[in-house]
Amino acid sequence: MRLHIRLSKNTTIVPFNYQEQQVSKLHYWLGKNELHDKLSLYSFSWLKNGRQEGSKGLNFKTGSQFFISCYDSSLIKQLIKSIQQDNDFGWGMKIKALTLEKEPDFEYQHRFLVGSPVFIKRSQAEEKGVKFFYYNDEEANQFLTESLQHKLNDAGLSYEDVSVQFDESYQNPTTKGVTYKGIFNKGSICPVIINGTPEQLAFAWNVGVGNSTGIGFGSLI
Repeated sequence: MRLHIRLSKNTTIVPFNYQEQQVSKLHYWLGKNELHDKLSLYSFSWLKNGRQEGSKGLNFKTGSQFFISCYDSSLIKQLIKSIQQDNDFGWGMKIKALTLEKEPDFEYQHRFLVGSPVFIKRSQAEEKGVKFFYYNDEEANQFLTESLQHKLNDAGLSYEDVSVQFDESYQNPTTKGVTYKGIFNKGSICPVIINGTPEQLAFAWNVGVGNSTGIGFGSLI
């Protein structure tokens, strides 16, 4: 289930790392929950229509929109209930409208656009650190597939015969990053193609792909 949220224009400049506030509001609306400690079976997009104001941040002169998708539809119901009681998003922006969207009817392959950069990271034991991977890295598609399979398995769904890959025919792939709680993370802005059952594709539409969908990466359109 997907909840589309429309926001009024801001009255103060929105910082580039607004995702921290976005995550905070999401958990505030959900109330006490165990999502912090669980695998993220939800995703949300970045804000639309922002214009950079020099080095200060972003301005949304005509307002903005974003969406939240959850595999568990009860979370969407809780979000709606809480937003109706508190529609403040921050920086003077208020939630003006909410629209629900059910999972589309997918076939066995679908090309998804992304609502936020697709983030891939893996621990490097030998280097004692973490490495990021992007759309042009050889291992990227394998890691995307593994991440989706892991989430499908966690949800008790079939994870066999599903695959995820960046669209190699896309002409303008790029990367974009954001600092979240002091750590800079960068992902790929490139459509992905998913092969699997209609149920698996609908699941991916809700939970996103790659790592850190719970902090705003990898949402799918």
